[in-house]
Amino acid sequence: MRRADRLFQIVQHLRGGRLVTARDLAEALEVSERTIYRDIADLIGSGVPIEGEAGVGYVMRAGYDMPPLMFTREEIMAVIAGTHLLERMGGAAMAASAREALVKIRAVLPEDLEAQAQRVEIHAGPSLMPSERDRHFIDQIESAIDARLRLALTYADEQGAKTTRTIRPLALWLWRNGWTVVSWCELREDFRMFRVDRIEGFTTGDRFREERDKSLPALYAQMEESGIDPRLNT
Repeated sequence: MRRADRLFQIVQHLRGGRLVTARDLAEALEVSERTIYRDIADLIGSGVPIEGEAGVGYVMRAGYDMPPLMFTREEIMAVIAGTHLLERMGGAAMAASAREALVKIRAVLPEDLEAQAQRVEIHAGPSLMPSERDRHFIDQIESAIDARLRLALTYADEQGAKTTRTIRPLALWLWRNGWTVVSWCELREDFRMFRVDRIEGFTTGDRFREERDKSLPALYAQMEESGIDPRLNT
């Protein structure tokens, strides 16, 4: 690991105001404690607000603004791949933002990394590519999630039967078969997931107050109790 990368990682480990020992840092970064002591001294000398001492631990005062991020070659390729994925499969606004981000990232890449970035491509089959209608639905649903607005939607199930639901949208998850709205369904009084491509239309309603038993953490707890890993595709 380059020394610049190591200094950056030390600052990352110290963020959050928690006490971290030199031994913990040395183990995490796979260097000696003496190296950590020397790096800490250099960071303090450069103005990073770190407090503490050898044998006790170190803490960084809150409010410190990080310098521009430094990425490894592998991290840059991961960011570019993820950005390509959102450009292909995200909502309309999300895809536009991804394209803008790609322009900014590639504008500052050195020549060798730019050549490698050009070889990073994401190909999605027709079943995973959202329609233009669904892209706009994704943007609108995402806005409703941020604002905690109820949605009154018309939904068609796998057999084509239509139903009207009022939901509290909690999250958007991308599964193997497309985007899904994770929600609290006020009709069923339980958590439900609705595929975006089966939503025929919706309107936004009033703002809902977050309740612990109707929240995303409550859903995770419920899934864990049932032995379901929410990170797995279905």
